[in-house]
Amino acid sequence: MMVYLYSGVLMFFSGLIMFSLKRKHLLLMLLSIELMVVSLYFNMFIYLSVLGNDYFFSMVFLTFSVCEGALGLSVLVSMIRTHGNDYFQSLNLLW
Repeated sequence: MMVYLYSGVLMFFSGLIMFSLKRKHLLLMLLSIELMVVSLYFNMFIYLSVLGNDYFFSMVFLTFSVCEGALGLSVLVSMIRTHGNDYFQSLNLLW
């Protein structure tokens, strides 16, 4: 059981490191955030299975994470349509 816990923590921290290293591209940042969300879902699923509780809260969490992913993808598409790429350097907030 501890192997699953350690693998979930390793997934979360690898997503966090990837988020901090790839901060120039919006798409890579969104992918690393999704990796962190999936690892949190995995950890929560393992925790709830150990306790023997109902998995209803995990379905609510999964629904919100899908909505967050769709919102991030729509922001990415909007940014690519207006600016032509997903670099944060080309995005001028004072414009």
